[in-house]
Order: sequence, then structure tokens, then C-alpha cells
Amino acid sequence: MAEPTSARTDRAHGAPARVEHRITVPSDISMVELLGPQDEVLRAVEAGFTTVDIHVRGSEVTLAGPVGDVALVSRLVDELVEMAAGGTPLTPDIVVRSVAMLTAASTARPADILSFNILSSRGRTIRPKTSGQKEYVDAIDRHTVTFGIGPAGTGKTYLAMAKAVQALQDRKVHRIVLTRPAVEAGERLGFLPGSLSDKIDPYLRPLYDALHDMVDPEAIPRLMEAGTIEVAPLAYMRGRTLNDAFIILDEAQNTTVEQMKMFLTRLGFGSKVVVTGDVTQVDLPSSTTSGLRVVEQVLSGIDDVSFCRLGSSDVVRHRLVSEIIDAYARWDRS
Repeated sequence: MAEPTSARTDRAHGAPARVEHRITVPSDISMVELLGPQDEVLRAVEAGFTTVDIHVRGSEVTLAGPVGDVALVSRLVDELVEMAAGGTPLTPDIVVRSVAMLTAASTARPADILSFNILSSRGRTIRPKTSGQKEYVDAIDRHTVTFGIGPAGTGKTYLAMAKAVQALQDRKVHRIVLTRPAVEAGERLGFLPGSLSDKIDPYLRPLYDALHDMVDPEAIPRLMEAGTIEVAPLAYMRGRTLNDAFIILDEAQNTTVEQMKMFLTRLGFGSKVVVTGDVTQVDLPSSTTSGLRVVEQVLSGIDDVSFCRLGSSDVVRHRLVSEIIDAYARWDRS
């Protein structure tokens, strides 16, 4: 933890109280790692707190500005120091997300969330990036059936996939089953060239893409041939019981009520289920009720089933994606 060495408060007549606060960074923390390449982390902190003057000399950080802002930056530095001590690479994005957590009405600590490793694979580590994502990951750990509901870009499927690969690596399950409804697996697909597999493949491609981020691509064909990893349309799940498996149903907003019931009853012994979807992007005919929209009413009160809702604040894509989601939400309410 960073430790304050001194503080001095000045109050000019009619002006907000200002404080000077010094922090000594522990000697075992590299200042290069803390401040980032070419001080990019420091610049991100400065950009987020223009009212605070930040000066770094050796291992000492001096903050000067309004009391509340200096206190917030001091907490931020403490969190960044703890993350650096734990080996988490610091980036401007981590600064932005840490500030969002510290200013939210939440007890979540950025260091607890942004340093939480789910899976390390192919030279990268997958971690939750928001408090909502951390709650979602924790729910998957604690429950047999978890629903991740939220807009595009909130990491619903990606984090579920990471938990599935982790469970397989830890031998908690013997296989991974990934499935999606093929909404247009009727007339329009029928006009496409190729086999049924060729026609269905575009609907499953996002699952393959996430899988390739987490598993050696050369190993995937072998794992699929052995049945250790299965990617299939939802219709292929009918009549099966899936034991010792981590099962992910993606794009669940495009299931009917009957399909959702069919899928959930595939659950076997030693298995875990994650259902993901966005109830604002249903592609079913207007006369058809989405199974994801009613499932919480149906399963309300059943133990070991969790519903997690992610929002625009959990989006980890371009900042405009969050703004677009909020804009459509306002439009829907108008």
C-alpha cells in the first residue's frame, strides 16, 4: 500500500479547501510499472483529475488540489500500487475502470476485480474488467445454472467461455458444449449453398472465435474430434442428457419458451450451465415469445439458479458502444 508521509491544508477566503498529500511508493514497486510506458498511466490519472496537480519525484507522489479529489486520487494510487504488486500490468484502461468503480456507489475495490485471474492462455490473462463482470463470474462459480443477461460487449459469452475452459483444464468437467439457436435455419438458410454444417456455421462463428482466443488453435480440431469440445446448433441438444459438462447457450433471447425448457432439462450430473443473451435484440417473429424474457418468472425461487444483469457500464468495447446502448434505452422509454 502507498503510505502518506505528510498533509497540509490551505483554505483561502471563499475558495474550496485544498490539501497537499504525499505518498511514498514501496521500494519493491517499480515506478516504471506503476506510471506506465512513457508515463501513460500517470497521464491517464491526470486526464481524469484535472483539478489535482500530480508530481512524481523518485518514489514519492505529491498530490495537491481540492480535498475530495485528492482523497480519491490517493485511493486510486493505492489501488494501482496493489495491482502492480500483484503483477497486473497497468494501462490507461485500468485507470478509467478503477475511477469508475471508486466513484460508484459500491464497496467493490478495483484491485480485487481487475487483478482477478480467470484464465491464462497463449500469453494473455483473462480477467473481469468491471464490478458487474466480477459478480457474473462469481455467480458462475457459486451456481449450477447462471443466466448472464445484458447488451452486446459486456463479456457475457467471453467470460462464460473462459470459465468453461478453466473448468476443463482443472478437470472439473470432462467436456465443453457450446450451442446457439439458428434463428433462420429454415427457408432463408435453405437457399444458401453447401451442407447443413456450412449453412449453420455462421451462427456458431462467434463461439469459435472466442474459443480460438483461449485454446491452442492446433488443438481444437483434436478436442472436437474427441468430443471434448462440441459446438452445435440448439436443435441438436434435443433428447440428450449432458453429464460432467460445462454447457453454454449463447444468444438465448432467440429461443422460444419451449426451446428454453428443452435446453435447461438437458442438465445432467456434474454439469454446469451458463445461458447468455440480450433481451433487447430478439430476432424471433413478433408473435413468438422469447424464452429468455420469461425464464426468470418461471424459475423464480429455485435454489442454485442465478440471474446476473450486465449494463452499459460493463461494456468493454469502444466507449461509443456504451453511449449507443444508453441512447437506445432512452429511445425505448420515450
